[in-house]
Amino acid sequence: MSPSPAPGPRTLVAGIGNIFLGDDGFGVETARRLAERDLPGHTEVVDIGVRGVHLAYQLLDGYDTLVLVDATARGETPGTLYVIEHDDTAPDPSPGTPALDGHRMTPDTVLALLRTLCAGTGGEPPRRVLVVGCEPASVDERIGLSTPVSAAVPEAVRLIEELLRNGEPSVARASTAEAPT
Repeated sequence: MSPSPAPGPRTLVAGIGNIFLGDDGFGVETARRLAERDLPGHTEVVDIGVRGVHLAYQLLDGYDTLVLVDATARGETPGTLYVIEHDDTAPDPSPGTPALDGHRMTPDTVLALLRTLCAGTGGEPPRRVLVVGCEPASVDERIGLSTPVSAAVPEAVRLIEELLRNGEPSVARASTAEAPT
């Protein structure tokens, strides 16, 4: 048996979304496929689904990088993939913000909760937060991804693997909607 490689910085890849809302299940499906792959030893892949509070508490275990995988509507062609570096300078929600709904937390809400938890526990949030998003075609009530979003999942898996190994995706990642099938 060969010796185990030295542990590197810990990375958490979290698939987010509701599989009962069509393309909102993109993150969950991508995480499921990633979990079947041979990833660097310091990487954990989890299907968070709609359990945003669970994600915030899991992050207290200490991760250097967080990769959130989610449906991300930005007005492009359905199936378009995005890699977005999260800006942690966004203000915290105002004190008048309604109580958190553990099943309807956006990534920003999860990260705001994490900052609060870290302040209370002395923990450290991830140094780097990336969102790998996919433009949805429909988030109507139904099970299953639309054709363009389903076609984007293997490309998202490749892109995340590249991020995990190299830290940066290649430039040829703009849209899977134009890729030949």
